[in-house]
Amino acid sequence: MSARLLVTLLLSTLLLSGCFETRFESPPGERIQRCDEAWKGLWLDLSEPDKISGLHVDASCASTILIQLESGGPLRQVPVPLNYVEHRGHRYVVVADAALEDLVSLPLVHGVLPVPTRSFFIARYRLRGERLDIQRVDDKAAARMVIDGVLEGTVSSTLNDLHVYLRGTREDVLEILDTPGLFERKPSLRFERSRSSLAEIEAELMRTAQRP
Repeated sequence: MSARLLVTLLLSTLLLSGCFETRFESPPGERIQRCDEAWKGLWLDLSEPDKISGLHVDASCASTILIQLESGGPLRQVPVPLNYVEHRGHRYVVVADAALEDLVSLPLVHGVLPVPTRSFFIARYRLRGERLDIQRVDDKAAARMVIDGVLEGTVSSTLNDLHVYLRGTREDVLEILDTPGLFERKPSLRFERSRSSLAEIEAELMRTAQRP
């Protein structure tokens, strides 16, 4: 698997839904934080017990997505810069597409001329004790809102693809985030905090690989 395809898979795990995507013209507001201290540590996705996948945030708040493509295989690590926003009782994780240019080839924003030089992916999250729930944008709902005139933007759709672009300034995007039904109702992804460190997991994988 190529590095670009691997990163696409990792990003789909966190923020995207395969060939479905919703991008925002602006980041949400002015108070964007580089770090949420509560994210520090190792978070594992337990939906596939035979494979390791998750997210590691180190002491400096650098974030890395982890994935094991096959049981017993090596643990791949891909840095992905994350930013955080708190707004009206909800928390959001934000990724600028420009920050991903060296990692993956993202398609141009559909249906907008001139093509925007940057856009943003946003997901809502909730921390409950040792659990981290991620709610992606409901792409189909966002598309309907644009078509119905509830939100300003563009929609490009084919049989297997859906690309939504939501227009607005930083303050507009904050208001958009409050739109009922914009985010999926149930968590799109659920992480649990690991009691083991990343180094311990890597060491165990190495020991397992060396066994006859």
